[in-house]
Amino acid sequence: MRIIVDSDANNELDDQHAIAYVLLNPRSFDIEGITVNRTYGGGDIEQQALEAERVVKLCGRFPAVPVYRGASSSFDTIRGTVGRATFDGCGAVDFIIRCARAARSGKLVVLAIGKLTNVALALCRDPAVVPRIRLVWLGSNYPEPGEYNFENDTAAVNYVLGTGVECEIAVVRYGKSTGTGAVQVTLDDIRTHMKGKGPRIASPVAGRNGGTFVCFGDYSVDLFEHVNERTRALYDLAAAALVRNPRWAARRVIPAPWWEHGRWVDQPANPRHITIRENFDRKGIIADLYRTMNGAGEATHAGEHR
Repeated sequence: MRIIVDSDANNELDDQHAIAYVLLNPRSFDIEGITVNRTYGGGDIEQQALEAERVVKLCGRFPAVPVYRGASSSFDTIRGTVGRATFDGCGAVDFIIRCARAARSGKLVVLAIGKLTNVALALCRDPAVVPRIRLVWLGSNYPEPGEYNFENDTAAVNYVLGTGVECEIAVVRYGKSTGTGAVQVTLDDIRTHMKGKGPRIASPVAGRNGGTFVCFGDYSVDLFEHVNERTRALYDLAAAALVRNPRWAARRVIPAPWWEHGRWVDQPANPRHITIRENFDRKGIIADLYRTMNGAGEATHAGEHR
């Protein structure tokens, strides 16, 4: 399937694993490119882009898979400027629109694993692409409040929910067994299963935390060694995995809700429906990450690898 990954790549460490998973599964994903946005953590838009490019290089897909700079500010701040030739985030927004308009069969999948600003701006700038996109978003603790991606731009969420775009939400639900927060790994797991894995590239890449790397598996270990948690959820990977295999999460279709005055408002009579994804198969998803990394050692794109 044709896919774009929209990410705040430098924020934590789960975005990198989702991006690598998509890049290293070419039989499932025809990745058009990666778009980035700036959220509260991880630095400015350039740092977000450089981290995404780092992962693309470590997966042996650079420069074939481009990275586009997106929104630094919020949807409400930018939306009044989308009629101009240039505006905050226009590189990513116009790329999403071009890819959606070029769809030859089926819809373009936009896997959004950060705030929804770039997506909302694309739908606002060119409403004609609404029926051409299938959005899968990692975000919210629905039906409860909170969650990082959601809180970074609630206005963008409401705008997207108000359009007719096909929308699936992979819920997070921190500390509960029903969301992507339950798709956890330990540092020992990562050291055992990721070290040395993935295609090896000829030119070492400097890591975010220092050092140089020639495969994504070693960079994965380094990312985990620089957080203060022995166990960490790979939220974004779970969202990517359910696109590859929908059976790895339960599916519940509901009338699209609305966010207002600090709470979700259900709208039972709303004819516009969305899909909630919950109850993720942690074992199946994590096993597929490790299978992907093992298989990627015999990588495609022969000229890009040692």
